[in-house]
Amino acid sequence: MEKTDVVSALAALAQDNRLDVFRLLVQAGPDGMPAGAVAEALALAPNTLTFHFDRLRTAGLVTARREGRSIIYAAQFAQMNALIAFLTENCCGGAPCVPAASCKPARKRSKIPA
Repeated sequence: MEKTDVVSALAALAQDNRLDVFRLLVQAGPDGMPAGAVAEALALAPNTLTFHFDRLRTAGLVTARREGRSIIYAAQFAQMNALIAFLTENCCGGAPCVPAASCKPARKRSKIPA
């Protein structure tokens, strides 16, 4: 990860609401969440949330996809892992470090009707 990408990601996360949004999307896993559900969970106005999503997308921390009438936002785990790896690269004298472990979220299993 390039230093400019790290600075962009950290700048995007350096705001209370955006940090809350990103952490919620990480909890949601790779399937993500609809924008409305994020707004409701964090009690944020939709127009404010759009601004925060744009900053996180520009930094490469989230993606957006359309499903019907909803926009689903999801955390970019590869980018998050790259950021953590960059920040912990010299941790522990260069020895493998627990914080540098990559996050590999499990996909939620879809319920298949019997």
